[in-house]
Amino acid sequence: IGFFVIIGAIFPKRFASVAQGLFNFTTFNFGWFYLLSVFIITIFLIVISIGKYGKIRLGPQDSKPDFPFFTWIGMLFSAGFGISIVFWGVAEPMSHYFTTPYPDLNPLTPEAAREAMSYSFFHWGISQWSVFAIVGLIIAYLQFKKDKKGLVSVAIEPVIGKNKVAANTIDSLAVIATVMGVATSLGLGIMQMNGGLTAIAGIPSSMWVQLGIATVMLVAYLLSSSTGLNKGIKWLSNINLGLALVLMLFVFIAGPTVFILDTFVLALGDYITNFLQYSLRLTPYTGETWVKDWTIFYWAWAIAWSPFVGAFVARVSRGRTIREFVFGVLIVPPAIACLWVATFGGTALYSDLMNGTQIAHAVNEDVTVALFKTFEVLPLTNILSILSITLIFTFLVTSADSATYILGSMTSKGSLNPTLVVKLIWGVLITAIAVVLLIAGGLEALQTASLTSALPFTVILLIMTYAIWKVLTTDFKVLKEKKKDK
Repeated sequence: IGFFVIIGAIFPKRFASVAQGLFNFTTFNFGWFYLLSVFIITIFLIVISIGKYGKIRLGPQDSKPDFPFFTWIGMLFSAGFGISIVFWGVAEPMSHYFTTPYPDLNPLTPEAAREAMSYSFFHWGISQWSVFAIVGLIIAYLQFKKDKKGLVSVAIEPVIGKNKVAANTIDSLAVIATVMGVATSLGLGIMQMNGGLTAIAGIPSSMWVQLGIATVMLVAYLLSSSTGLNKGIKWLSNINLGLALVLMLFVFIAGPTVFILDTFVLALGDYITNFLQYSLRLTPYTGETWVKDWTIFYWAWAIAWSPFVGAFVARVSRGRTIREFVFGVLIVPPAIACLWVATFGGTALYSDLMNGTQIAHAVNEDVTVALFKTFEVLPLTNILSILSITLIFTFLVTSADSATYILGSMTSKGSLNPTLVVKLIWGVLITAIAVVLLIAGGLEALQTASLTSALPFTVILLIMTYAIWKVLTTDFKVLKEKKKDK
């Protein structure tokens, strides 16, 4: 990790060029593999959750969930994509509205707006979360049902057996992908906060401001991580979800309420109708790059992040049944995300379509201002902006807190309670990496580099899918035989 950061800081342009080349190679040659794998995993999870295995509990059969439902969902939402949905909730539909997914679809038209919402629902829907769910399910099952270590390498042992070289390689890849992904997300979140401060207070976008934000964030999540999983992350997750719902409710009421409701229902129908086509859409006959730039990029991002989010999801899901787990992970956070996109993205689309405000043009120029440009068409603009900056900050702290916990666990042989020293070391390192890359301008390059790890992890995800199937069928047979004996 140190090596990558040093190279990224000293040679940002060269590093960016190589990272982009590697990413282009994997997505061009293996885009079909990403799409097919995510589709298979999604269908597999739905099938096992509604079948006979759905009642099996992640832990002893008489165990109860460690966290209340609202707190649990808040933790999933915060770790999974809290910062990202705030960042892209307006930016993505407006980007698709400005540059459409299909070449024969005219931009900045009502038809483009409809397709923009439909595709945004798809990208933030169940497919992305299926990747996190499959990792979380196998790790949670083995950790809480079989008393195994909560490591990515342990999750594929039922298929490949114990192999020290393979295990160390997989766990190292998981740590590197997690650190790179979290560091870039923190950096992008810091930049968005700076953009918000510029919009409401005229504070210029500068390196010193961003360093100040990073320092405050570091102190906040070091304090949070020192309190442990049951206090810091739990409290922050509740605050995040509560604040996000309050903000969304206000925009829903103050914005074009009927338009938002109509947009949500229509986009949901389009998403369900087009699910198969979107899931397996490629453009070999025309050579267009839109699918690679968006859908395949998203799936690569989700896969690269799956060790971190999946391991965290596993850790907070002890005591849930498989059916509860799949429903909670696969349905609830995507549902909140779609409501968020319909509310914020729908408000921006309405403003552009009906009032000619040109938010889409502003987003095309600078995606970090998307949310704040939308607030300009609503009452209490400054208050909304301040609340959003607060939400981004708490999401940043929670994501960093979750990451330091999981990295501490990954580098402490899968311990459920990594030491405070290990967590603090990772907290300082992640912030330092984000700051170095902000200064060097290599944030996006590092993110692109982290996505190259998606290719080997896709193979690992498919092995995990077979592993959980194998373990469940074997255990179910044993359970059946025990019942017969009784």
